[in-house]
Amino acid sequence: MFAKTQTVLWLAAGLWSIAIAGLAFLWNLGSVSLIDETEPLFAEAARQMTVTGDWITPYFNGETRFDKPPLIYWLMAIAYQVFGVNEWAVRLPSASCAIVLTLFLFLTVRTFGLSHPWQRQMPRSNSVSSWLGAGLAATLFALNIQVIAWGRTGVSDMLLTACMDIGLLAFFWGYATGDPEEKSPILGVDLPQPLRNPNTWYFIFYLAIALAILAKGPVGIVLPALIIGSFLLYLGEFTTVVREMKLVWGLFLVGAIAIPWYVAVIVANGQSYIDSFFGYHNFERFTQVVNRHGEPWYFYLAVILLGFAPWSSYLPLGLARSGFWKRRRWQSQSRSRQLTFFAFTWFAVIFIFFTIAATKLPSYVLPLLPAAAILTSLFWSEEVENPSLNGEGRSGRSQSEGSAGSPRRFFHFSIGLNLLLLLLLAAVFFWSRQLLGRDPSMPEFRDLLQSSGLALRAAAILTITAGAIALSWWQGRSRPILAINLISFLLFFTVAVYPIYTLFDSQRQIPIRQMADRIVELRQADEEVIMVGFEKPSLVFYTRQPITFFRRSTDTREYVQNLARKSPASETLMILGYPNKIRGTGLRPPDYQVLAEAGNYRLIRVEKQEFLEF
Repeated sequence: MFAKTQTVLWLAAGLWSIAIAGLAFLWNLGSVSLIDETEPLFAEAARQMTVTGDWITPYFNGETRFDKPPLIYWLMAIAYQVFGVNEWAVRLPSASCAIVLTLFLFLTVRTFGLSHPWQRQMPRSNSVSSWLGAGLAATLFALNIQVIAWGRTGVSDMLLTACMDIGLLAFFWGYATGDPEEKSPILGVDLPQPLRNPNTWYFIFYLAIALAILAKGPVGIVLPALIIGSFLLYLGEFTTVVREMKLVWGLFLVGAIAIPWYVAVIVANGQSYIDSFFGYHNFERFTQVVNRHGEPWYFYLAVILLGFAPWSSYLPLGLARSGFWKRRRWQSQSRSRQLTFFAFTWFAVIFIFFTIAATKLPSYVLPLLPAAAILTSLFWSEEVENPSLNGEGRSGRSQSEGSAGSPRRFFHFSIGLNLLLLLLLAAVFFWSRQLLGRDPSMPEFRDLLQSSGLALRAAAILTITAGAIALSWWQGRSRPILAINLISFLLFFTVAVYPIYTLFDSQRQIPIRQMADRIVELRQADEEVIMVGFEKPSLVFYTRQPITFFRRSTDTREYVQNLARKSPASETLMILGYPNKIRGTGLRPPDYQVLAEAGNYRLIRVEKQEFLEF
């Protein structure tokens, strides 16, 4: 009977995790265009690898692209060969990484997650909290705007997150299963023999770190080293565990996997690669503000609050209940009971590291979200099993205390923050037309958003959610708050956010695709195409040819004048841009032929000699 129950629980949990991951990362994955400006850069560099056969040096638009190492390009290129060159294939590596990380996170929390790691009695392997904590960790990680956004975008951020975080989870498996004092099955779970071997997990850890280095460079090993080093030093286990990990052998494995490509690309490109990748894209990004991405010190507080919403409201409780200041108590626990503190260290190190860094981008803190999901889910799993909002709580605990000994007033504060966040977002959607600036690339978007009713729909969902949570709060019931947040997020994402996203695509990216189709259809042999005023890399991807970009109309005029002096009188070129940007080159309607118009863009053909007349 027990074995049958376990099978049913695993089946249900597996189906739930797969359904959540599928909805978050695969649903309509390739239905919208690539988003300028970053996503097409990766997509086209990967396509160029399949065209040129050069899998060492990435290229975009005829120039080397040294921003990122090659792993994301390799995975996209492989996807192209299987599924064709399309948006689905571009985003499949990110989506697959997010799904694998979600499932591994579930398995880890199911095995090692304790709603309260200091409880004396060993939990049953089929206890409510063990299954609920695991299901919640996977759900909270997958169902938030930040993870969904990067898990559905063809860039390297989710790939780095998956490689690094799978490595960190694998390290914890090796650390826990290698505990010489662990006599009984870990947390009541009788693991199969291969999963009880710490060397297996340390091997996976080193492999994942090597892939993280190939995904984004030195940060793929620096951050895990800081996290694991801080964790072990705090617990006084550094020397012992480093010896267990066979660090020298592991670093040799990492180097054998990661270093050959770096050697090959430096041999092929010399000092220019070293200066660009290691100098500009790594050292300077940490020490200086790059591309005007300088933000205040509290930037990542706002990113996590909004990006991990609505679960971020309860993250401070999850961080506090880790009891990170109780060093001796953590040292006295068996390794398998230390996942909560490991998650706290993981979260804190990444947060501090990127807060110190000069260049700040929202995606930089993506790797800490699995840790945030662990901490928040374990708080909620205990709260669901032992509700404290009405003062009943766990037997033997003070009625003035909330989950895991946290004062009830802090739980009330978290619920209040949850309500405030929902109402604030509702207000943003309600007044979106007034708050949105005018984007010349999609001048009608504000009016269309208003007339579609989607913004009001989003505001209504958020407001009703706030009302339902307030009612449950007033009634002293904590359990429904979790379910209300989950159901409302699913509704918010599927019937409001995604339709707004498709509307955004129709106004911002579809016109570029239409122009790309017309260029492919009408372009004459060897006719150069210039885009003036803006750089839209998706034009290169969708036309499958080089595009010359100029941000200033005067630069376009000077460039074509130089060409005209060396060209036959009848030689033409295509120019794409807003009408005012085309006028800025000095051209007037009699001087050129209008080939197509879409959105706010105009595609023209003009003889180069026209530019010599002014």
